[in-house]
Amino acid sequence: MASSLARSRPPHGQEPAINGIGILGTGSYLPAETVPNRVVAEWAGVTEEWILRKTGIRERRYAARHEATSDLAAQAAEAALRAAGVSAADLSWVVLATSTPDHPQPATACLVQDRIGAVSAAAFDINSVCSGFVFALVAAARLLAEPDGGAPGHALVIGADVYSRIIDRTDRRTAVLFGDGAGAAVLGPVRADRGMLGSHLVSRGAQHGLIHVEAGGSRLPASEKTVVSGQHHFRMDGRAVRDLVARELPESVRELLARSGITPDQVDHFIPHQANGVLLGEILPTLGLRRARVHLHVADHGNTSAGSIPLALDTAHRSGALGDGDLVVLSGFGGGMSIGSVALRWDASAAASSGKDTA
Repeated sequence: MASSLARSRPPHGQEPAINGIGILGTGSYLPAETVPNRVVAEWAGVTEEWILRKTGIRERRYAARHEATSDLAAQAAEAALRAAGVSAADLSWVVLATSTPDHPQPATACLVQDRIGAVSAAAFDINSVCSGFVFALVAAARLLAEPDGGAPGHALVIGADVYSRIIDRTDRRTAVLFGDGAGAAVLGPVRADRGMLGSHLVSRGAQHGLIHVEAGGSRLPASEKTVVSGQHHFRMDGRAVRDLVARELPESVRELLARSGITPDQVDHFIPHQANGVLLGEILPTLGLRRARVHLHVADHGNTSAGSIPLALDTAHRSGALGDGDLVVLSGFGGGMSIGSVALRWDASAAASSGKDTA
């Protein structure tokens, strides 16, 4: 596949088009337990007012004791399959974006594959942290666009995370932000003038230290010392992340539109990573998407990492907001640092909603 894409890649950094591959159905899942600012404020030593003023978040959901990332992912996956009218047995690919896998190995996507009965699919994880769903969406679409003979099949793309297990509840920089959740989309054939129009993915590896979990890998294996010192907790340099996102996200959107032959005024919907409502409020005016309806649900869900974009996409889809032919832009940013944006033309005839509110 790599050599084929290299031969077909247009000049000047343009991405080859992915014609006729789009979203057939969406689904999402949020755990039952709601955690209001009142509770988090007590842990982090701040006030409810401070959390709302700094983040725009009012509450978030936490997974139950028996729930892991694969459980959330499977619920969202099954909802997306129902909405798409696609059987799990007919899937060619299961791609799961997560930075909180059930185990270091095997891939959590394989657990989801087994649970939903996707017996013919190849399953793998992608870890691009909060931008993971966009990276996974592009990877799956490329795989479907290069079938091994015959017509494209179907792919299930999931974003799911359980950050309540890795946050330091005393760290006000992170504890107030994160919640747990999952969203999913089924990809497959759509009308030739619909589906994915273009993508822009980039990683700034020099900034990898801005967001990290220090221990638990081959560099610093788990030990009594790493546990006691809190090195398995999620850490983030919030100010530096804010500065990088303010600089890089507008550039990613501009590059996406240029590659896709789209003007800013043609964008009907913008669905960003739901990181921090205040941060997004500052950045959105710099994107130039004057006509776009911005879909924000961070106040009710918090930052669900790789789950945030597909959660917001499913909410928009189920509400009936996405009309046939609407131009939708998804943008994510997260650890790595990785930034990704994708544009798609919505095919309402293919993306038939199940009408069931799974969130």
